[in-house]
Amino acid sequence: MQLGSIEAGGTKFVCAVGDENYRVQDKVRIPTTTPEETLSKSIAYFKQFPELKALAISSFGPIELRHNSPKYGYITDTPKKGWANTDFLGRLKQDLDIPMYWTTDVNGSAYGEYVMSTLFNEQVNSLVYFTIGTGVGAGTIVDGKFIGSMGHPEVGHVRLKRHPDDLDFPGICPFHGDCLEGLVSGPTFDARLGKPGKDVPLTNHVWDILAYYVAQAALQETLLVRPDKIVFGGGVVSEPFLVKVRAEFDKLLNHYVDVGKLEDYIVMPAVKENGSATLGDFALALNEYNK
Repeated sequence: MQLGSIEAGGTKFVCAVGDENYRVQDKVRIPTTTPEETLSKSIAYFKQFPELKALAISSFGPIELRHNSPKYGYITDTPKKGWANTDFLGRLKQDLDIPMYWTTDVNGSAYGEYVMSTLFNEQVNSLVYFTIGTGVGAGTIVDGKFIGSMGHPEVGHVRLKRHPDDLDFPGICPFHGDCLEGLVSGPTFDARLGKPGKDVPLTNHVWDILAYYVAQAALQETLLVRPDKIVFGGGVVSEPFLVKVRAEFDKLLNHYVDVGKLEDYIVMPAVKENGSATLGDFALALNEYNK
């Protein structure tokens, strides 16, 4: 059986075809330009696979997830130029007559990590997946289902206690200034230091400041959801950075609740090469086909 995945990002679309065992058979990257050009190229790609049975899309947002909304399947009030109010799902359905599942990019990644855990027989009933890159978001799964009914959570915009060495930085979020995304996303390095994060050594104090904020986000999810695992992905994240995050988290939590070994609780993605969303999409597409 052939299943499809679109990981729709603000920079590129990763379109892939795989099987019911979640193995990638073919993959292509399409630059994110205008909605019509990008979606037309995505449709043309999948039309090469006449045996394709179902497709899942995990998209940047905000998006409309409520099935009873006339805007279901739309990208809504996104800051991505030209993409606001785009009928993403409707455009695909004009040319592809197969079952489709529609969700956020972080939900797709969260589901991929959840499925990977089950494949390795881990006892994971709940999981939070954060991505920290150009933006910040998180997807949460409890008992195999996503959190959020009025819409998808916007964890990137929670408010945080400011680090005492970072009080003069206003944050870069156009809506909230110093929310989580406004303080830890990739572009904050340029705003603080005038250079990208890849050029900032881990010994720079800014990484300690970011770890303090990220640890607060992990603490909020821990106390609100009590997940079995918190996964951090995205371009800002590395294992050495997570060492700092775990240390800050340990101080903030102060042993209030048991989360087990921090090395097993706050982790990098199990799916390598940023493939969590693609694997998750294959699984979600299979679920949609089997309905």
